[in-house]
Amino acid sequence: MAVVETEKHGQIFVVRMNRPDRLNALNHEMRTELSAAWNEFRASRELEVAIFTGAGRGFCAGEDMKESLKDGAPGGRRPEIEDPFMSGKLEKPVIAAINGFAMGGGFMLVERTDLRVAVREAVFEVSEAKRWLLGGYNHGHIANLPYPVAMEMALGFRFTAQRFYEIGFVNRLVDAAELMPTAMSMAEHLLTLPPASRVNTVHMMRQMRPAPGPDMQRLAEVLHEHGAKSDLMESRAAFAEKRKPNFKGWNDPEDRYRLPTLESLQKK
Repeated sequence: MAVVETEKHGQIFVVRMNRPDRLNALNHEMRTELSAAWNEFRASRELEVAIFTGAGRGFCAGEDMKESLKDGAPGGRRPEIEDPFMSGKLEKPVIAAINGFAMGGGFMLVERTDLRVAVREAVFEVSEAKRWLLGGYNHGHIANLPYPVAMEMALGFRFTAQRFYEIGFVNRLVDAAELMPTAMSMAEHLLTLPPASRVNTVHMMRQMRPAPGPDMQRLAEVLHEHGAKSDLMESRAAFAEKRKPNFKGWNDPEDRYRLPTLESLQKK
């Protein structure tokens, strides 16, 4: 059974993650197959719009924790071939058809799409605060969300599809039976546009999305190292073993009071 299935409907390309027993968690094999699918889509002269979805009751549960623990590599191994969907080099629009849980890395897949349709039962979570030394500080900013909602997102709270629809993160909220028909209808609308208009407009809209500036990115890099790195694997082990984590926090307890700042970095 292929962990990624693809279908062609005229100029529409459907990409379906297919590890339903693991809620489509991203292992190395799936990342590699997704990269191959997105490269095929990008190179095609016939395919113009993609629909990205999952099999079963999950869109994507994010990182495969068991594989990460086995490999001793938090975050998982990336494919050898560049994935244009993840790198931002894919010039064609992608519609997310979110059929269930979109957690952690699965949320980040949704975040990279251009239009989003979700079933009413879908659940979303930015999980970085639960797995890393710095939470998902940038996701709410990229989505243009108000500060308290962005903070809620960054600190690992879960969001219902209804809530995300109300704040504008999801375009359509539908019953399960209408998920793919609605996504196909949106794709068909895109195909009625002049090709250059569709491609140029999507490109321009992507360029206008907010992003943290260089100083903020540098601060984030430093904060990603500010703490006990053993907690990265402990968070994954506790999840896999279904137990309460035993976090250390900081190698030196006083480091919690020595937070790096933009000012301190500018002095270096």
